[in-house]
Amino acid sequence: MIRNTFNSIIVLTLMLGLFSACGNKPNPKLEEAYQKAAETFVADESFYPILDEELFYFNSQRLDTIGVEYLNEQDAVKRLMKLDTWLAFTTRQFTAKEMKSLQDRHYLPRSIAIAYDGLAIIVNNENPDTCITVKDFKRILKGDITQWSDIYPKSKLGTIDVVFDNPLSSTVRWCVDSLLDGKEFSNPNIGAVKTSAAVIDYVEQHKNSLGIIGSNWLNDKRDTTNVTFKKNITVMGVSRLDSATRVNSWKPYQYYLYNGNYPLIRTIYALLNDTRNGTPTAFAHYCQLPKGQLVILRSGLLPRTANMNIREVIVNKE
Repeated sequence: MIRNTFNSIIVLTLMLGLFSACGNKPNPKLEEAYQKAAETFVADESFYPILDEELFYFNSQRLDTIGVEYLNEQDAVKRLMKLDTWLAFTTRQFTAKEMKSLQDRHYLPRSIAIAYDGLAIIVNNENPDTCITVKDFKRILKGDITQWSDIYPKSKLGTIDVVFDNPLSSTVRWCVDSLLDGKEFSNPNIGAVKTSAAVIDYVEQHKNSLGIIGSNWLNDKRDTTNVTFKKNITVMGVSRLDSATRVNSWKPYQYYLYNGNYPLIRTIYALLNDTRNGTPTAFAHYCQLPKGQLVILRSGLLPRTANMNIREVIVNKE
């Protein structure tokens, strides 16, 4: 009886081992598809300054490196949903429809907040008006205001020439969703170039222009304190009140992102759909770990989790 039982256990064990071996047999096509999608992550082009630096330090510490492709936000998310990549950096989380689509295909999508960015409004250095209200900025996007004199009666700059980085960028989507309640722009003087750098160049060359870019493009890299913006354009102060003055308007410095004074703040997310917690997952988490958060701090943005000491400083100008 004991011998029969022992023999039965051996047979059962062999059968289970056989089935297990069959079930774990690698699928070359699936393996190739995963590896190809894991080679590169995608990101909205407006994050180029910070993500390139994050990537440099991440890849210098690892053997399993990863590359990046900068796109507009809509195309980046499309690539993620098509499983062409496992990681995308955006200024929004997964929508309910996107979550359901991936979950129905037996994936586990997740969003990781890594930083806060200020949406910056920039003008030409020869524009004497350097403050604007959120209300007037909305009116410009709606087309209710088309002339600089509509806001500043003494202005002689004529038509407000509004320029974005890309028609499908995170900057455009954020303005539509957060400022216009999902309604598209109706100002005929709104246009787009291709990149954030091109927005800066355009504003520098056109006196009547108004550009919208992510604040991580503003910092003068020669100043390690992150309190100096680029000299070739002017960053406008933005006020929540009905009338903008130098006293009640704020620029997208780190401290004003931190204390909430700056009104145009957005969150930067890493959208993950990595099935194996491989290199894409490792990079996304690196961005939220102390070393990655330090890179964000140095870039002029507000880190999501880093510990920061705030000190008041009295400057003696005498």
